[in-house]
Amino acid sequence: MVDVDFAASTDRYRRELLAHCYRMLGSVQDAEDLVQETLLRAWRARDNYDESRAGMRTWLYRIATNVCLTALEQRGRRPMPSGLGNAPGDDPREALMHGGEIPWLQPIPDSLLGDPSEAAVAQGSLRLALVAAMQQLPARQRAVLVLREVLDWPAAQVAEALDMTPAAVNSALQRARKTLSQSGIREDEVTESAEQRAVVDSYATAFRNADLAALEKLLADDVIMEMPPMLNWYFGRTGYTGFMGRVFDTRGTDWRLVPVGANGQPALAAYVRDGEGAYVLHTLQVFTIRDGLITHMIAYAVEEVFRVFDLPRRLS
Repeated sequence: MVDVDFAASTDRYRRELLAHCYRMLGSVQDAEDLVQETLLRAWRARDNYDESRAGMRTWLYRIATNVCLTALEQRGRRPMPSGLGNAPGDDPREALMHGGEIPWLQPIPDSLLGDPSEAAVAQGSLRLALVAAMQQLPARQRAVLVLREVLDWPAAQVAEALDMTPAAVNSALQRARKTLSQSGIREDEVTESAEQRAVVDSYATAFRNADLAALEKLLADDVIMEMPPMLNWYFGRTGYTGFMGRVFDTRGTDWRLVPVGANGQPALAAYVRDGEGAYVLHTLQVFTIRDGLITHMIAYAVEEVFRVFDLPRRLS
């Protein structure tokens, strides 16, 4: 009975541990594997758990963080096309270049995270731009940033968890913050969800109508479009709408768009009509909205992302 109670008491934290491991790894599959490893290690060490020293949640986060750090020793960072050092494309009709076996940063379905008001996704801590920027950080800086900024742990507690001194924790946090600021991450980038969805609804209408002028009105001047697994990416309204014109010319203008949630952000699963009259899955498009305009759109055509989101391949 004690063992059953212990398993239940640890399993209740599964979703927020998944969010934590995802922030660290940038991969849903890797995060799920590491949550399993965390709970397994907790089970094996259950006789040594002392609730007078740390609460169950804190104890599990300590295990999960160190599991993630160990995993990151064998894994490279998960980039986005714009983070590979290539300049944005200046010709939307240029040949598309496949990125080969690059392990791209993945989005995470909101359905895996539960209530978005919970701490796991609070304050936009899972938005794709932030997780992408965190991929630029060394693993230990990444851990310090998450524990201090997202979980609000004091420096002494982080130091104990990571076998560091409080001074080293504070130094790592300063360096991590500096790197994020240089990447252009803004604290005010989190927009109310209702406003985000309204913008994306307007985008979906313009998309279905192949109305490039209406699409352009919804874009920020500095909008970025990325398309993993392709290395090509575009900056600004002209590049964005130029590429969309190419899409409509080559794939046609008969589309269906299904609302999805990813990383606490609005997303659309885009289906294009094929020659047999069915609509086939084309991309998962994740949007960042600021001040009522789209600042970033990532269109994934990656099989592992489609599987994670459990998207049907065809619509009748």
